[in-house]
Amino acid sequence: MNLLSRTKEICRLLTITPSRSKGQNFLVNEIIYDDILEAADVQAGDTVLEVGPGLGFLTAGLAKQAKKVVAVELDDKLAAYLKTGLISQGINNVEIINQDILKFNLVENLPTGYKVVANLPYNITSIFLRQILSSPNKPSSLVLMLQQEVANRIVTQPPDMSVLAVSVQYYTTPKIIRKVSAANFWPQPEVDSAVIRLETKPYRSNPKLDNQFFRLVKIGFSAKRKMLKNNLLAGLKITTSELEKIFITQGFDSKIRAENLSLTDWQKLFAALTKFVV
Repeated sequence: MNLLSRTKEICRLLTITPSRSKGQNFLVNEIIYDDILEAADVQAGDTVLEVGPGLGFLTAGLAKQAKKVVAVELDDKLAAYLKTGLISQGINNVEIINQDILKFNLVENLPTGYKVVANLPYNITSIFLRQILSSPNKPSSLVLMLQQEVANRIVTQPPDMSVLAVSVQYYTTPKIIRKVSAANFWPQPEVDSAVIRLETKPYRSNPKLDNQFFRLVKIGFSAKRKMLKNNLLAGLKITTSELEKIFITQGFDSKIRAENLSLTDWQKLFAALTKFVV
């Protein structure tokens, strides 16, 4: 029985109708599961946080490589199935947590240096990334199945930067591993996906400065059609002459727009504008 047939049969037995609101589009291509496992680079001593384990096909593969897998599944029926299904396979290093991942305590439940593998519902991608990357207990790496458009936005460079791109690149080095067409899922979503790996940068968190930095970025992108200078004048306590002087000193064109700045540019700008960000 192929993976698609197995998926449909398990859903029939569990009386599960895949829910669009929960992002339940089951991956039914074993080759892509193998590619995700390879990208995750799980070692024998690793703890892995798996988000959205679904029917457990990837979970079983992770469990063979990792010291422990913490699998967080929102759906009650799937969580119950996973507990019995993994035990029946003799897998005993997986902890199934029936909970919303956005309410999961990363500090209390995971050791430092854990890795993340996730097939994220598209509707929680941005908030999940914001929460996990700003957490005091960040993962060492993340391998995610995302909407292809979102993955492209994360890895983009000037002149197409966005708040999302700056935010993710601030904490990680992102790389798209492969594209995944909608035909590899059941039921098929309306859009294609991509597997992306985020390698967390060695970074000592300073919550106050981080918050100020992202406030500056959001101000810069606040009105997309306006020049960066005008957005900053509207959102910061700074005079036109002061800002123009900083632009000249930092080598920025006075007509530049926010999407034209790289992460390094934003960091340079923040260093010069920190005292004006309140």
